[in-house]
Amino acid sequence: MAVKVLLVEDNEMNRDMLTRRLNRAGFEVEGAGDGEQALQKMRDTGPDIVLLDMNLPVKDGWTTCQEARQDPTTADLCIIALTAHAMGEDRDRALEAGCDDFATKPIDFPALVEKINAWAEKGRST
Repeated sequence: MAVKVLLVEDNEMNRDMLTRRLNRAGFEVEGAGDGEQALQKMRDTGPDIVLLDMNLPVKDGWTTCQEARQDPTTADLCIIALTAHAMGEDRDRALEAGCDDFATKPIDFPALVEKINAWAEKGRST
C-alpha cells in the first residue's frame, strides 16, 4: 500500500513539482496551500506523513504543528518540517513546535524520500 503524504506548501509551482516527483517515487500525495487547509486535510485524510512548509499564509507551520499535536485525531501524525532556513535555531524551533524531523530547501529529494520511508516504516511498526 502506498504511503500517503500530505504536502503543505504555499508556492504552487513548488507544490506541483514536488507532488509529481513524490508520485513518481510511489507515494500517494495530497496538497494544501496553507496551515488552515493542512489541519483540515490532516483530520479528513489521515496521511502517513505530513511535509510541512514552515512559512505559510493564514497559519504558519509552527502554529499548524502545535495545533495538530493538540488535536487527538492528528496528534500522532509524523510531521516533517520543510524550510529554506537552514540555521540550527530554525531546526530547533521546528522540533520544539512538535515536528518529528526537518528538511531544508532546496530539497535533497533522495534524502527526503529516505526520511519519508523511514518514518512511514516506524509508523507501521508501532
